[in-house]
Amino acid sequence: MTAPADSPVETFTDQRRAEAARELTETVRQLAAHYGLWLAETVHQLGLDAALAAEREAGDRFFPLLAAKIERALGLEAGDMWRGAAPEALEGAAQAVRTAWLAADGVWFQAVEEAAGMDAAKRVNDTCWARFAPLEAARIKAVLGLPDDGGIPALKAVLAARMYGRLNKWEFAEETAASLVFRMTDCRVQTARRRKGLADYPCKSGGATEYAGLARTVDPRLACQCVGCPPDAHPEEWVCAWRFTLADKA
Repeated sequence: MTAPADSPVETFTDQRRAEAARELTETVRQLAAHYGLWLAETVHQLGLDAALAAEREAGDRFFPLLAAKIERALGLEAGDMWRGAAPEALEGAAQAVRTAWLAADGVWFQAVEEAAGMDAAKRVNDTCWARFAPLEAARIKAVLGLPDDGGIPALKAVLAARMYGRLNKWEFAEETAASLVFRMTDCRVQTARRRKGLADYPCKSGGATEYAGLARTVDPRLACQCVGCPPDAHPEEWVCAWRFTLADKA
């Protein structure tokens, strides 16, 4: 027998459920902030390369432990959290997290801009990308088993697998054995601004930092040059474009 609608029992259950949901999201928020602060301060104290190595060690230890704790909390056997879910559900969850990641980037920019102005927000944004892009590239290389001297093939694999690779539309062009042009043909950020009647966000400085750091992490021989990126004028066919060149080993 179930409790009637709006009964004290149902009301109490709804309140408890809402409070549990708030606690869960608040815990995720604090976990993400604390993990990021560890990474940021390690970059400050030890430098980016040492911080990336430390993150690899810490992350490889932490995330299996996190999965095991969630499984126990849900009363599942080890590995059941992944084995019992439909692939489509896991893929959908991953895409939801990616879009949330992009939203987090946007709201942080807006919060800093409101507090200290556009110049300050761009400085923070560029520094974040200088640190995140190498981390993202390093993680993709580890997951895909890519070598440190993978050249253009490794670069293509990383660009396709990164967060933006799963969120935006893009293409490769002018490919040779030692060079590649990467074009963003539909950027969610710029498309959203156009819908609101706003001009393109001038992301060239952040993009230059982002793609240069990503390229070096994929293969130290890779260099990146901007073909065009807002505030530069660009054709309708793409929003930004970047040329990657592989230097000789000699």
